[in-house]
Amino acid sequence: MQAGKLRHRVTLQEKSVSRNAYHDEVVSWSDVATVWAEIQPLEGREFFESQRLGAEQPSWIRIRHRSDVTPSMRVVHGSVTYDIETVVDVDGLGKELRLMCNQVIDS
Repeated sequence: MQAGKLRHRVTLQEKSVSRNAYHDEVVSWSDVATVWAEIQPLEGREFFESQRLGAEQPSWIRIRHRSDVTPSMRVVHGSVTYDIETVVDVDGLGKELRLMCNQVIDS
């Protein structure tokens, strides 16, 4: 892994669900860690495959390996939020993770 490519400071967040006085679910996000990352929008065949699957604004985010990262988490980079779809341990060596993410589009 080339550390120079990890130039984006991102925050990993974990979802917690609670209930309010009316028993409605209330979703909140708490910070787990702030790490260095490489963010790459998908191009070419990867992009078209993700579009076929219905994904919007897909990207790969690469970080150093962490054992606590799961697909139920999200990544925040500045004002942009990404939902984690898949977590891949690159080469199975426990050195880096590649996160397949979709940018959250506020409507």
